[in-house]
Amino acid sequence: MVGVIGGSGFYSFFEDAAEHVVDTPYGAPSGPVTVGEVAGRTVAFVPRHGRHHEHPPHQVPYRANLWALRSLGVRQVIAPCAVGGLLPELGPGTVVVPDQLVDRTSSGRAQTFFDTGGVHVDFADPYCPDLRAAALQPGTVDGGTMVVVEGPRFSTRAESRWFAAQGWSLVNMTGHPEAVLARELEMCYAAVALVTDLDAGVEAGAGVRAVDVFAEFGRNVEKLKELVRSAVAAAPRQRDCTCVHVHDGVSLPITLP
Repeated sequence: MVGVIGGSGFYSFFEDAAEHVVDTPYGAPSGPVTVGEVAGRTVAFVPRHGRHHEHPPHQVPYRANLWALRSLGVRQVIAPCAVGGLLPELGPGTVVVPDQLVDRTSSGRAQTFFDTGGVHVDFADPYCPDLRAAALQPGTVDGGTMVVVEGPRFSTRAESRWFAAQGWSLVNMTGHPEAVLARELEMCYAAVALVTDLDAGVEAGAGVRAVDVFAEFGRNVEKLKELVRSAVAAAPRQRDCTCVHVHDGVSLPITLP
């Protein structure tokens, strides 16, 4: 089964969908998990911020969301998200499939399922290469580093310029710990990033307003849904990547669902 974690606009890409209320050891997920058919594949969807966008980035129940998906049989997760562009060429409407991630969150977000025991997860390449390949549909940009900030505020102009000076290309508020939690659960994970704005340091005099971000996402959500449909169809039906073997030879302090 393929999982999708995204915004509320994605409900309508299902056929014959059914809702599942799932409880987890980490509380309730952001909302009921909707399961339906997409491109001949069974897909489970969870709204990252809740059905009515009630969970800000630093309060999203990331552990519950990933645990709920795995408990339903999901082993591959495609994660569409809104991002700011840090490079002039990555303007609004651009879709990027990043290959690297930098964590700049700061609130103590729970970022592991392993609160006891000496379990350390390989995260050098945070996204599954096989699922990234499926997400690289025509018109997408291949690769880029997504820096994840705490939010809910947007970056200062100085921060934005610093991020760009490091060679990073996208800025986001939810990509961590989502990606590492998927890795800990031996799930393949790939982000699909829709650029909704140029970040504050890219254009002199410009800043980022939430109303503009939401409007740009709305203008591009149908394009993004079609891309995700194509990625779901292209996702490998058999997994033979390192995500499957991340805990080989390790005794885990918990039992994965």
